[in-house]
Amino acid sequence: MKILFGLIIFCATVYWGWTLTQRKHCQGKQWRRHAWPAILPLLISFTLLGGTISGLLLLGLLGYWGWRLIAHNHYRGKKLLKHGWPIILLLFISFGMLGSSNAATATPTTKVKVETVKKDHTITVKNDTKLKALQKANSSSAESLKTKTGDLAKQKSQIDHDKQQNQKDGATKSTATTAVDTGTNPSTDSLADKTYSGQQTITVNNNHPAFSSSDLSTDNGAWQRYGNLDQLNRVTAANALLNQSLMPKAKREPINVNPTGWRNKKIASGWLYNRSHLIGYQLTGQNNNFKNLMTGTRSLNAPEMVTYENQVADYLKTNSSHYVRYEVTPVFKGNELLARGVQMRGQSVGSDDVSFNIYIFNVQAGMTLNYNDGTSRVAN
Repeated sequence: MKILFGLIIFCATVYWGWTLTQRKHCQGKQWRRHAWPAILPLLISFTLLGGTISGLLLLGLLGYWGWRLIAHNHYRGKKLLKHGWPIILLLFISFGMLGSSNAATATPTTKVKVETVKKDHTITVKNDTKLKALQKANSSSAESLKTKTGDLAKQKSQIDHDKQQNQKDGATKSTATTAVDTGTNPSTDSLADKTYSGQQTITVNNNHPAFSSSDLSTDNGAWQRYGNLDQLNRVTAANALLNQSLMPKAKREPINVNPTGWRNKKIASGWLYNRSHLIGYQLTGQNNNFKNLMTGTRSLNAPEMVTYENQVADYLKTNSSHYVRYEVTPVFKGNELLARGVQMRGQSVGSDDVSFNIYIFNVQAGMTLNYNDGTSRVAN
């Protein structure tokens, strides 16, 4: 619509100028005097038509005007310059309009500033959930590792304590001997008369096992023997020549034997009694053997007895040709059903790597035991 109006105004303006020039013979100063009002609608038509169309129309009009001056009016030389100077001026204007239009329609050249952009990963709900789950798993693993590290530290501390106690009790003294009849092994009656004075494990016979040469013989290989129960169904001594071949490979099953004096109950530190093996399960695999079980306090069973059992087991595991003569004797007083304690003797054959003779009191801190029947009460 805008172009149509522009063309109408342009044509009217051209016709106006042509009429002044041709019919009224307004030339030169006369034309300039009478035609200047035509310039205003011409400019309006140029505005409506735009630069390119206006420039082309003006260029065509100027060509026709110049041709008329030369062909019809016979203007040459100075006459052409005198009467045709508006043509030259408008010609430059048309060129300017065409040039500016081309510049306006040309694709501008944009200078692009190159920058290094660091790309960040967008945290979506899904990624955030995965991240939180991973962080939780890492935290749980770290906490578990911390707990295990603490447990290992405690175990190491306990092992170090047991080693020191063994050294104190003479369990690993290099002065122990495998010679025959070194000292005299006391009777169970004399051990039953001993009084507990705060140290649960004490040495016997200066820690010399006092096994005879026949006791240490390996001619018949590894063996184990358990004494019959006495007239009160009490367990008696267990003897063995231990070797790696006797050690079990299966996991231990629950114990269902109740030895004499079994009057167990919960106390502040846990259960008062354990079904204590005379010869530990890890050494021979004997478990529900009523000839190998006695009622022992928790502290008698572990860490006291276990300390010496572990020493023997560790020695046997180092070499399949290692042997250890071993004897464990429960010590009862009179007709009491609960043992007063247990005597443990051990001697490695051909070396003194294992050599001990100790007595462990069957007591529990904070409790008073009735050895007649195994009942108990909290100590005053």
